[in-house]
Amino acid sequence: MSAVLKDAPRLLVMRQEDLDEVLEIENAIYTHPWTRGNFSDSLRAAYDCRTWRLDGELVGYFILMVAMGEAHLLNLSIAARYQRSGQGSALLREALELARRRGGKSLFLEVRPSNAAAQALYARFAFRRVGVRRGYYPARFGREDALVYTVDL
Repeated sequence: MSAVLKDAPRLLVMRQEDLDEVLEIENAIYTHPWTRGNFSDSLRAAYDCRTWRLDGELVGYFILMVAMGEAHLLNLSIAARYQRSGQGSALLREALELARRRGGKSLFLEVRPSNAAAQALYARFAFRRVGVRRGYYPARFGREDALVYTVDL
C-alpha cells in the first residue's frame, strides 16, 4: 500500500514575479492593504521577504527587517481560505527563526486593536504588549491605533 503525501509548505525568497499573487491576497484580506510599491521597496531594501507555498499555491508571506539585534515583522499575512488552519502559526515560527538566525535578540510588530485573531496568535507565541502608536493605521473612518508587541528571541 502506498500513501500519497502532499507537499509540506515551503518557505521561499519573495521575488518581484510573486507580487501579483501577493497583492491578490493582500487586497482580499485588508481594508487598507500594502501597495505594490510597499512590497517592491521592501525587496529593494533587501528586507527578508518570504513566501509560504503549499503544493505550489501561495498561502502567505512575511516581510522582516533585522538591524542591530532588533527584528521588526512588518507584514505577515495568510490567504483567507487558509486562515485558522495552523498556517499562520507555522509561518510565524519561520519568521521568528529567521530573525534569530539574522542576529535578532527581540522582535517587534504592530497590530490593529480590531484584529483579535492576530492578537491571539501573538499571545500563543508569548508576545507581550509594550505600547500603543496613536493613529498609526488608516481606517475606514479616520485612523486606528497600533498595539506594539514584542517577544524575546
